[in-house]
Amino acid sequence: MLLCIDCGNTNTVFSIWDGEKFLCTLRTSTHHARTADAYFTWYSTLIKHYGIETDITDVIISSTVPRVVWNLRVFADRFFNARALVVGKPECALPHPPRVDEGTIVGPDRLVNAVSAFDRHGGDIIVVDFGTATTFDVVAKDGAYIGGVIAPGVNLSLEALHMAAAALPHVDITKPQAVIGTNTVACIQSGVFWGYVGLVKEICARIKAEREREMQVIATGGLAPLFQQSEALFDAFEEDLTMHGLTVIHDYNKEIGNI
Repeated sequence: MLLCIDCGNTNTVFSIWDGEKFLCTLRTSTHHARTADAYFTWYSTLIKHYGIETDITDVIISSTVPRVVWNLRVFADRFFNARALVVGKPECALPHPPRVDEGTIVGPDRLVNAVSAFDRHGGDIIVVDFGTATTFDVVAKDGAYIGGVIAPGVNLSLEALHMAAAALPHVDITKPQAVIGTNTVACIQSGVFWGYVGLVKEICARIKAEREREMQVIATGGLAPLFQQSEALFDAFEEDLTMHGLTVIHDYNKEIGNI
C-alpha cells in the first residue's frame, strides 16, 4: 500500500492508495514543529477510528513547506520502514521534466498537478488550483510543465482585506445575489467572487492566446466547485488531482527502478 502525503501551506493531507482506489483521506493543519511521533499518533488514531486495515509499504511526499519534510521522512522510516520518495528531490524522477528557466525551483504541488492532469486529460492543459495561492499551471502537448501564473488565494485576499482595514469584517466567500452590494459584507463578497471570476477568465484567455491553441482548463482545490457551479469556468473539476498525481509519479519511479 502507498501512503501519499501532500503538505501545503495551510493543510497536510494523507491518502492511502491500495493500487486501485484511495481507502481514506486524512487532513491536518500544517505545522513545521510537528514531530514524527506526533504525526503517527494522529495518523494511527484516525486509522483505528475508521476501522481501516493497512500495511503501508511505500510513501511519497509532496511538500511546499520544506521545513516539514524531515519529520515526514522520519515518520515514514520509523513507523513503516519505508524510504519516502520526495517530489522535487533529484532522486524523484518525473515522467516529463519541466521546461522552465534554468535554476527555477517549481513548487512540487504544481509539478504533481501537471503530471496528474496530463495522465487524465492529455496535453495542452491549464490547471487552476485554488489553494493558499491561486495558481495557473500550463502543461504542454507532450506533458511537460512549462510555466504558469501565481495569484493570491481567495481566502488569503479576504484575510488581508480584513487585517488591513480595521472597519471591514471577515466574511466567507460565496456567490453574491447581486453585483452591487447593499451592505458591507455583500460588497466584499461581490468584489472577491466576481474579481476571481474575472481573474480566471482573463488569465486563461491570455494563456490560450499566447499559446495560440485551444486548451482544456482543469480545476482543483476547495473553492473550485463554488466558481464552477456559478460560472462554468472549467472543463473539469478534479478533487483528488494532486493525490492521483502522486500515485502516477510513484508508479513511474518504480517502473524505472528508482524504488
